[in-house]
Amino acid sequence: MNVEVLILGGTTEGYALAAALADHPRFTPVSSLAGRTASPRSPAGEVRIGGFGGPDGLEAWLRARPTIAAIIDSTHPFASRMGWNAATACAARALPLLRLERPAWRAVPGDLWDEVEDWEQAAALVSARSRRVLLALGRQELEPFARLDTIRFLIRSVERPEPMPAFAQAEILLARGPFGLEDERALLSSHEIDTIVCKNSGGTATESKLAAARELGVRVVMRRRPRRPDLPNVATVAEAVAWLETISPG
Repeated sequence: MNVEVLILGGTTEGYALAAALADHPRFTPVSSLAGRTASPRSPAGEVRIGGFGGPDGLEAWLRARPTIAAIIDSTHPFASRMGWNAATACAARALPLLRLERPAWRAVPGDLWDEVEDWEQAAALVSARSRRVLLALGRQELEPFARLDTIRFLIRSVERPEPMPAFAQAEILLARGPFGLEDERALLSSHEIDTIVCKNSGGTATESKLAAARELGVRVVMRRRPRRPDLPNVATVAEAVAWLETISPG
């Protein structure tokens, strides 16, 4: 009998893991998506969309779904609340829990990075020294920058922010990665960007902006990843499948 695995997904890694388990002779994926995008692509296997209602809601869902034998948290590195909810629910249900997370970006020689803990710190840095800024952020993270009315912002987003904060000077660029180095170089140059504000998401889909910034001498204000529960942690789908095989031998 196949083992059901709940994947807390929505990321590239979550989709890849669901595809790998869908073809596996012993595991069946059940993916959970937060439902924040209007038309999310559907991963392989069973899919549920929407939140659980905190740790108690997730625990209740797991109680009603006793066929789930393990959970793999492959949510975005900044979706920390779901990680803590999963840790609490899994402890209550005595279920194995693994974190599948892409490695964070690390500064290399030539990078002009300032790492910050929150967007208020980022806005203060931008206010002090920037003129033209690329905001490569989520739709819900723009508000702290809207009050900086002497700075011109280029806001890159997958979907248009609704509601849109009242920026004095802002242009919206709707685009979805991956972005190539040549395109990122051209974007920064044509808009005369002197600062990029982003979060340390890791991965390759949007990494080219950092290489382009390094080449052009553009500063980067980088938000550090939030703290997460102390869990077994892997960086690849193959490692996640291997972990599953250790908790479900045979």
